[in-house]
Amino acid sequence: LRCVIKVLEKSKSSSDQPEQCIALAKEISQLLADTRCGAVRLLDLRGLSPICDFIVVANGTSSRQMRSAADDVVDLAEEKKVTILRHGGSSGDNWIAVDLFDIVIHIFMPEARQYYDLDGMWADAPEIEWKRRS
Repeated sequence: LRCVIKVLEKSKSSSDQPEQCIALAKEISQLLADTRCGAVRLLDLRGLSPICDFIVVANGTSSRQMRSAADDVVDLAEEKKVTILRHGGSSGDNWIAVDLFDIVIHIFMPEARQYYDLDGMWADAPEIEWKRRS
């Protein structure tokens, strides 16, 4: 039911400011890398998914580190006055998701990331470069 409601809402109000959304997704990606998440990828799902425009997928090193990284994402979203639809983990904390409507962040333990294979599911999605330039 949540997905159906979200799809209906998304079709009514797609992101009016895509550049701001991309900028936030890049900032979240960098934040995750700065908090010791690995293999951070930012994928552009516009035109591929009715659920969100971007996903950020990252590996965590432990349940505690993953929770801390997710909390940092929530803090950043609150600071930017972005609505947080859902924030939570799976049993055993091998996967934590933060849903910001246009951007959904997935932080996995490496084994769970391999098992759920979001990278493979969205293999057709363009990857967005997010790393700071030196």
